[in-house]
Amino acid sequence: MIMTIWWLTYPLLGIFGGFVAGLFGVGGGLTLVPFLYMLFVAQGFPADHVMHLALGTSMATIVFTSISSMRAHHGHGAVRWDIVRSMAPGLVLGTFGGSLCVGLVPTGPMTAIFVVIVYYASMQMMLDFKPKAHRQMPGDAGRFVAGGIIGVISSLVAAGGGFLSVPFMLFCNVAVHQAVGTSAALGFPIAVAGAIGYMVSGWNDTGLPQYAFGYIYLPAFFGIVVMSITMAPFGARLAHRLPVKKLKRMFGAFLALLATKMLFSLIG
Repeated sequence: MIMTIWWLTYPLLGIFGGFVAGLFGVGGGLTLVPFLYMLFVAQGFPADHVMHLALGTSMATIVFTSISSMRAHHGHGAVRWDIVRSMAPGLVLGTFGGSLCVGLVPTGPMTAIFVVIVYYASMQMMLDFKPKAHRQMPGDAGRFVAGGIIGVISSLVAAGGGFLSVPFMLFCNVAVHQAVGTSAALGFPIAVAGAIGYMVSGWNDTGLPQYAFGYIYLPAFFGIVVMSITMAPFGARLAHRLPVKKLKRMFGAFLALLATKMLFSLIG
């Protein structure tokens, strides 16, 4: 009975995560991981695995939400597929390698790394940071390296990488609507590589809760995916009617509060 009640919280989290993803165009990691972390702690999951399960489960959900986002942006002609093709190999290698290494890092340091990156992302949203173009997009080698770096960092927060790839493309003189659309497409290889990496990394780990598939907790995964896919289009439609910039700043402050709560739970 208690387990059933916990499982009902995941679709509710999916409603919130999907709506926010559609409204702001943010990935699952920044939104879902803090809540999954708190839910898993409340359920008494082993402390050594709580953060890894939150990251792996969140990364797996992005596989599906990124597909709908990518299709929507492609339909508006906003995806630079030449950038996607040249950055994808680096993204896949960086994300997969990073997610494999995550299993070797204890929950405490992993949580600290996540908190730091979320603070950065929240400040980016509150300040509406958009770097001015200072150079042109690098060649294939440069894009491969950039993809690798973005992939590694994305694997540490189970995010689609938009908080890094969009500023990178803007810095390289890519138009803002194309940077956002291309970032949505880049989220798919990040999510696939990261989900596989977290699954493999936790495959032989002992002490995982029942229904865990590596570091992916299946009840949370299915509950979130079903509702987030349903709600994302509603958020996307409202993005054209609401003062998104103001809401984005408020959401950035909300993320900072979530990160602070995680920080206090870590040091407490």
